[in-house]
Amino acid sequence: MLAIAGGKGGVGKTTTALGLSAALDAPVVAADADPDMPDLHALAGVDREPTLAALDGHDIETVVQPHPDESDVTLLPAPPIDTDADAVARSLTRLAASDRRAVVDCPAGAGPDAAAPLRTADATLLVTTLCAPALRDAAKTAAMARTLDAPPCGVVLTRTRSAPDAVVELLGCPVVASVPTADAPILDDDGVRAAYRRLAADLGEDIL
Repeated sequence: MLAIAGGKGGVGKTTTALGLSAALDAPVVAADADPDMPDLHALAGVDREPTLAALDGHDIETVVQPHPDESDVTLLPAPPIDTDADAVARSLTRLAASDRRAVVDCPAGAGPDAAAPLRTADATLLVTTLCAPALRDAAKTAAMARTLDAPPCGVVLTRTRSAPDAVVELLGCPVVASVPTADAPILDDDGVRAAYRRLAADLGEDIL
């Protein structure tokens, strides 16, 4: 299980979760663990339910939804905001214990909701823009990921083509992709898709 995490909302975590999942040359479950910003289902164009929380008591085969355009990607939308935290944690544990490769879109920040998927993930892929507040918060997320034994394997910088050395020093992990700015729908942009293909080729065997 790979956690897609970052300190700020709106930096491109969901786009990265879906873009990387589609680019990997293997079947993968893309799951949304962010009930406050449940964007994965809308970006992928699937139904709002069943959600990740449905894994608490059901087999994964009965609840995942196929991606309409990517045959190797199945999806688990975010649970409702009032879902019991223990049920979400149990669902994440079941997903991690399954034989499916999984990419999980995490809540922003360094609070309990963001910690839950990191506790079950094997590694973390940080996502941030180059603005100072987002980078500072990404550093907090990186520290939390290390504490929870899901160490960062790299950082994806969004809305840029650069990869400053200072980011590597701040976050303690390499810049593994720089995703250019694009108009919506973002994942239809050739430059964006190429960035995620390069990321999948460079890290796919190591992270999943």
